[in-house]
Amino acid sequence: MKKEISKIEFTEAEKQMNNLLAIATKKGGFDYLTKKESAELNKCTQIVKTYEDMHYTIDLPQTVQGLIELKMFENKLKQKELAKMLNTTDTKLSEIMHNKRKPSISFLKAMHQILGIDGNLLLNIA
Repeated sequence: MKKEISKIEFTEAEKQMNNLLAIATKKGGFDYLTKKESAELNKCTQIVKTYEDMHYTIDLPQTVQGLIELKMFENKLKQKELAKMLNTTDTKLSEIMHNKRKPSISFLKAMHQILGIDGNLLLNIA
């Protein structure tokens, strides 16, 4: 189990991490940090990541429609573009997104293979 990180530790680590990132930027990149600076940056980054993972989680959508919208947003896709990627018609995708049609197994399979959505998740929520 991960050590519980306090808000104070998080704030201090985040401040130090930002200072080290500014130093790296001034020097021209991470390769120009000293070994001590690199080690400190890694330590601070890990503290910040651990704290954020514990306190700032975003749950996955629990509907097929929500997953479709999330993937459209992540990949900056329009509905028409996504329909083409998933080898379906704009109409079918629209009906699925508006909960007027159930997604077919082939549609769910395409979501898994093309969009990288966990197949078990898709089967559980479809």
